[in-house]
Amino acid sequence: MKLHTKILALMLAAVLAACLPMALRKAEQQLYPCRYAGIIEQYAGEYALDPLLVYSFVRTESSFDPGAVSSVGARGLMQMTEDTFEWIKSKIAPDEPLTFDDLFDPACAVRFGAYYLRLCLDRYGGDVATAAAAYHSGWGTVDGLLAHEDYTGDGKTLPSFPYSRMNHYVEKILHCYERYTELDGPSI
Repeated sequence: MKLHTKILALMLAAVLAACLPMALRKAEQQLYPCRYAGIIEQYAGEYALDPLLVYSFVRTESSFDPGAVSSVGARGLMQMTEDTFEWIKSKIAPDEPLTFDDLFDPACAVRFGAYYLRLCLDRYGGDVATAAAAYHSGWGTVDGLLAHEDYTGDGKTLPSFPYSRMNHYVEKILHCYERYTELDGPSI
């Protein structure tokens, strides 16, 4: 009987060892979902972005809640303020009858947010961390930091972020992007 119990215990341990990594991966995929895949893939493609990076911004900004509103009034999946919305609207949708409330529509939010993310990446040489800082704190803040040698070595990117909220945000984006990439692999 003792030998039978040991064999069963070994078999159970082997099954758990085989299943545990799959279960952990499934749990992690729940923490890093790919909701609104069609919309995100569409606008990531349109603006030459890695969809996993867009997922990272959506997860960080709104946790995939299209009705999210921040303490400063930013709205939608990618949390855009009214001033930024109006500025981007003038660039990509000047003749469309869109209002700030349309950011509660996932397609509009991702369209505008992905466009803005592309602009941030282009402005800061493709550096995800610096682009994330700009997405969060604005170009003026990041440009001001880049003007000081204390914060940058090359005048184009920020190797560190002196403000705690900015630093926390950039770390969240980078961590999220790393996890999405590990779970789903690089997209482009």
